Amino acid sequence: MVSSLRLPSLTSLFSSPYLRRPPPLLRRPHHHHHKLSFPPPLTTAFSSQTTSASTTENPKKQTNQDQKVITPRSQDFNAWFLDIIANAELADYGPVRGTMVIRPYGYAIWEAIQDYLNVKFKETGHSNMYFPQFIPFSFIEKEASHVEGFSPELALVTIGGGKELEEKLVVRPTSETIVNHMFTQWIHSYRDLPLMVNQWANVTRWEMRTKPFVRTLEFLWQEGHTAHANPEEAENEALQMIDVYTKFAYEQAAIPVIAGRKSKAETFAGADRTYTIEAMMGDRKALQAGTSHNLGQNFSRAFGTQFMDENGERQHVWQTSWAVSTRFIGGIIMTHGDDSGLMLPPKIAPIQVVIVPIWKKEDEKTGVLNAASSVKKVLQSAGIKVKLDDTDQRTPGWKFNFWEMKGVPLRIEIGPRDVSSASVVISRRDVPGKQGKVFGISMEPSILEAYVKDKLDEIQSSLLGMATSFRDSNIVDVSSYDELKAAITLGKWARGPWSASDADEKRVKEETGATIRCFPFEQPQGTKTCLMTGSPAEEVAIFAKSY
Repeated sequence: MVSSLRLPSLTSLFSSPYLRRPPPLLRRPHHHHHKLSFPPPLTTAFSSQTTSASTTENPKKQTNQDQKVITPRSQDFNAWFLDIIANAELADYGPVRGTMVIRPYGYAIWEAIQDYLNVKFKETGHSNMYFPQFIPFSFIEKEASHVEGFSPELALVTIGGGKELEEKLVVRPTSETIVNHMFTQWIHSYRDLPLMVNQWANVTRWEMRTKPFVRTLEFLWQEGHTAHANPEEAENEALQMIDVYTKFAYEQAAIPVIAGRKSKAETFAGADRTYTIEAMMGDRKALQAGTSHNLGQNFSRAFGTQFMDENGERQHVWQTSWAVSTRFIGGIIMTHGDDSGLMLPPKIAPIQVVIVPIWKKEDEKTGVLNAASSVKKVLQSAGIKVKLDDTDQRTPGWKFNFWEMKGVPLRIEIGPRDVSSASVVISRRDVPGKQGKVFGISMEPSILEAYVKDKLDEIQSSLLGMATSFRDSNIVDVSSYDELKAAITLGKWARGPWSASDADEKRVKEETGATIRCFPFEQPQGTKTCLMTGSPAEEVAIFAKSY
């Protein structure tokens, strides 16, 4: 039996407004004339109930009149986000409220994240392993601030094999406790250090308000755990890993995160310091996209994780933990997506190029498909991820809309005239309409390969550039609390000097809804005066409303 430590709250959790949203096909029909038309997904709508009605696909060729809709971002950002997840076939709701099923296309994005980070983790000396999902409740209780921070979110197993368990088991919310239990058995001498491991796993947190890919009862992540012989090594490790996340965000996800240190109030339960990467979403809310914690000796003292140092003295180890999750997929959607749907950076796109063959007469079909197959082979041999959409059940226009909505960076069109001229038409997802379309690109393998690779690089850079411009235009430098409140009221991020108390920080949250997202690593030079108290301040902080 699984239960929550806050059983009276289950009703409010399961009645989350995000989970009651009707299927996109049924939503607000009187607004349809304001919305962009979309092809229907291949299966049922991303529904709020698992019993939503399925749709039967017409065996006749589907046209642009077979439409679904996507809510414009500017009209309702949350509805837009859910429509994209549904139409791009990224995920669906699970039968338990607050859970989600990650569909193959969404999971392929997660695999791209895994592929990059796995290499980086191993390059920095970490090994993958796996810890059990069930954790004795007594482990959670050993670190006081940890149990206090996580108690409201815990799911507990109290019955197993039809019998009540002697000790409740916690379904893994994070693994610091069980990791320390095992580290205590493995670490005896300074020769056993550093010990640096990572696991790819699922975690369960009984969240009160859920949103797919942002906050769900269960989600996927990686969590790294390290133990060190001195505090300097632990601090360097925590900073190194937030740097790995920062580079991933910029170079792969094309998200211009701001890296920095969390305030004391926002620090991970059981950590001395928490470092974070904060991303600005399309609605200008902040998303905490990854964290790295310097745990100091808090957990090693609670669990007795000690080693014999070079002088023969017993010492507690210094530790770190760090993680990113499938929340990053939500960040990619909300950073780059537009009213046409998803827009994926080429480096993490499951499909980088889609080929759409076009013919009208049956005697044109064979030549067009042969040319399309040849182009596919050329690009695949160059290491490019290609999809040839050669189904004849859908019109070319339907396919254009569908693959744009799926966020595929480049589309190649091949018709009879293109076959005759041994050329193709190439359209960019990030540049809409005729501006993004180029005619007459040669099918000659070396020319085509070079052109496609160059355009994919351009799109990757363009997406980062657009997101950076959007972020920078929505950060306001403030020098007083009134200016901070005005900026937050406008939906902006506020950046200003801060040395005030935890109570002042709480006041800002209560009065504006904004929190300190971080004290950025990159700080302005010169003397600073706290925007709240007028006292000297060493750092500026960034305030924003967040997910």
